[in-house]
Amino acid sequence: MRSAICPGSFDPMTYGHLDIVERASSHFDQVIVAVLENRTKSSLFTVAERIEMIRENTKKFPNVIVDSWYGLLVDYCKAHGVDTIVKGLRAVSDFDYELQMAQVNLQAANIETMFMATAPVHSFLSSSLVKELAHFGGDVSMMVPPNVLEALRTSLKGE
Repeated sequence: MRSAICPGSFDPMTYGHLDIVERASSHFDQVIVAVLENRTKSSLFTVAERIEMIRENTKKFPNVIVDSWYGLLVDYCKAHGVDTIVKGLRAVSDFDYELQMAQVNLQAANIETMFMATAPVHSFLSSSLVKELAHFGGDVSMMVPPNVLEALRTSLKGE
């Protein structure tokens, strides 16, 4: 079985993320959406909240599962029999960093990275942008799925 992993913080998941997951799911037998547990980064949503939002939005894809990981992604890949990392690229600036990571992962663990160009309609999206817009009352309804929009509204009310 060919498995791939789509890693990220997904804080929060955007339509851009969902597009990459959907497209990856048509190329692999199984796709794992892996939520990074990053102890150095302050997140708006807990890992459990992000997992639940992602599960809700990926349940229509029977070959997609959602999990979390802490540590080196290649260690997760080895432990779960995953040999391909799928990353979405929005711009050349994304490629510079992602290429270095792909080369390290290939050399260190023989894990391939497949880059997917983000659909043009989502090329400007980032979780940071969504959080910033939502924080100041901007309309992000075209950027995130409905359950994520509701979670953003609820979370930001408490700030």
